[in-house]
Amino acid sequence: MQQEHFIIREPLLNSQERVLGYELYWQHANVPGRTPNAAEIVSLAHFVADQLNNTESGALLGEQTLFIEAAPALLGHDALNTLPPKGTVIALRGADVANDAAVSAIAAMRAKGYGISIRDANLTAIDRHLLPHLTHFEMQVGAADFVPQVQYYRSLGMPTLRLVARNVNSWQAYDVCAQLNMHAFVGHLHLSPRPGNHSKELNPAQAMILQLMDMVRRNADVKQLESVLKRDAALSYKLLRYINSAGFGLGCEIQSLKHAVTMLGYSPLYRWLALLLATATTTGYSPVLMQTAVIRGRFAELLGSTFLPKNEAENLFVAGMFSLLDKLLGVPMEDVLEKIQLSESVTQALLAREGIYGPFLALAEACELNSKKVDSMAMSLCIGSKQVNQAQMSALAWAQSLKM
Repeated sequence: MQQEHFIIREPLLNSQERVLGYELYWQHANVPGRTPNAAEIVSLAHFVADQLNNTESGALLGEQTLFIEAAPALLGHDALNTLPPKGTVIALRGADVANDAAVSAIAAMRAKGYGISIRDANLTAIDRHLLPHLTHFEMQVGAADFVPQVQYYRSLGMPTLRLVARNVNSWQAYDVCAQLNMHAFVGHLHLSPRPGNHSKELNPAQAMILQLMDMVRRNADVKQLESVLKRDAALSYKLLRYINSAGFGLGCEIQSLKHAVTMLGYSPLYRWLALLLATATTTGYSPVLMQTAVIRGRFAELLGSTFLPKNEAENLFVAGMFSLLDKLLGVPMEDVLEKIQLSESVTQALLAREGIYGPFLALAEACELNSKKVDSMAMSLCIGSKQVNQAQMSALAWAQSLKM
């Protein structure tokens, strides 16, 4: 039986906690000391390129950067060359680039516009002839030579070479790297908001959105909804911007809340209010956490879309978004659920990953955490790895279309 391959995404953050891009890799290939083989590299590049070509813009991550690990011998392969040069960085291991053939292959890829990153190497030992062709250099936080390498980098005077800090697994390490002016940070912080930086009460905008969500749930008259939303012109503008950016293919621009309800109905409006709620935080603001919530919601919705009716799948989006709402708002999940009436099925999914929505939400979450249970969880839902991977790539593209 062929092994199921699941894509894992790892976000790269900047010093403002914004997502600069993602590294994508096959889950089973992410083993310390193991180099992905040629077949794995080619299959990943082909799959990602196929997803890129299926998007309207032709660029899956928009302005964000995509990192994919490869080997110098594959730099001329059609699979890698089908990836768009702009925003694509090919990551190579230091041991693989210490020869003239590798330098030539790297120079050729740079000439096409691709970025080149080196990992698992010491910057001081890199061939000087190679340095001008590099766009990124990756360093392991906590390594004995971490600070000396940063100091050496500064002595080079090469602003076009950007440093990426890996294994940034605490906010203390993140702050140290930010003080060192590292370009990007890779670690397991995207689901961990900074401690002690939240209000325990909802702000007025959040309270208003919760009121609107409750009114939508009760099918209140659209005039009543408009009268509430008019209290905050900025929120009204933001809501319409999200709806118009999502590519419904309506052939016209939504001009008002009444227009949105007429064209889309009440059910989709609920999801946009959920999105608005997540972005209305004014304390402890975390762009990466917000983007993760949006991707998780859309990912879960797509996973359930072939099994559930449309309105049920839309509830999965809300469940996915709300599964991080406690961290986004700095309010315990139980308090969030007290302030808004959700269906029993959504509540079950949020509190225990149970009920009709729970397994789909748990699968989307497991893909973020690189859980070894992804395979068995997908199998229990009769979902193949290709469908999971396509849903994840589509969710990434959809989140980018919102331009948050």
